[in-house]
Amino acid sequence: MKKVLVTGALGQIGSELVRELAKRYGKENIISSDIRDDLYEKVRPYSTFAIADATNALEVERLIAKYRPDTVYHLAAILSASAEERPLMAWEINMNSLVNVLESSRVHGCSVFVPSSIGAFGPTTPKENTPQVTIQRPTSIYGVTKVAGELLCDYYHYRFGIDTRGVRFPGLISNDTLPGGGTTDYAVDIYYSAIKEGKYSSFLSADTRLDMMYMPDAINAMIKIMEADPSKMKNRNAYNITAMSITPEDIAASIKKFMPEFELTYHEDHMRQAIADSWPDSIDASAAKEEWGFSPEYDLDAMTKDMLDTISKKQK
Repeated sequence: MKKVLVTGALGQIGSELVRELAKRYGKENIISSDIRDDLYEKVRPYSTFAIADATNALEVERLIAKYRPDTVYHLAAILSASAEERPLMAWEINMNSLVNVLESSRVHGCSVFVPSSIGAFGPTTPKENTPQVTIQRPTSIYGVTKVAGELLCDYYHYRFGIDTRGVRFPGLISNDTLPGGGTTDYAVDIYYSAIKEGKYSSFLSADTRLDMMYMPDAINAMIKIMEADPSKMKNRNAYNITAMSITPEDIAASIKKFMPEFELTYHEDHMRQAIADSWPDSIDASAAKEEWGFSPEYDLDAMTKDMLDTISKKQK
């Protein structure tokens, strides 16, 4: 990578990715874009910023033609819970923006990273140690767009030779950016509530087990896969990656090691519970490890300590 464009750069992943890319490749080589600029200060010190609507093909074409990136991280999307509230908008943003980025990248010869998700799996997918290649019949519109996106990226690679790559993210936990409407948001909220109130009410049940990952590991994975030798990549567009398979009770137990008085309670959110119940309990990330060296650094307790320490400093 020499020059990088990040779409959806002001979202949960984008702002942290832009910072790390700037450290590695220099601010002058990073372009960040989003449909709005109200959070512009998050990326201003680390990139050149441009307002662009990724669902507008002409705006995407102008953006890529102007800055000539060799690599595009396409992160513009609506997440799972928000998507269920606005399914047609989710399709518009998640799919039409992807088509626009792939088309412009085909014309200008860009490599493209596109994130998928464990949301691409469904209730008929094996729930334990979910294989890299398996049944994908999601029951959420978010999952439908992720499966379609995986297939579309495969198509652009095999049909047009575009260097498309991607991972299936588990739930991502960040100490920097607040949640943006995902089913795994509780795993971020719980830490902020622990610091602010000493307690949390989870919208997922105590035994809801899902794969998770700390954001620093996710950012490193995104960069590592785009730097990897393509000749060793067999799956290319949707590698399973994970760092831990945990429940709300597991996170609470970890927090209590540092905050013994912390209390966890529960309330019902039928929509997000149904989405979570359709996802795997644990996934097999061996293909990512073997083909491009994926290796997370944070386990649950290491993440918890860093989350609590960082959030505490911010509250002072």
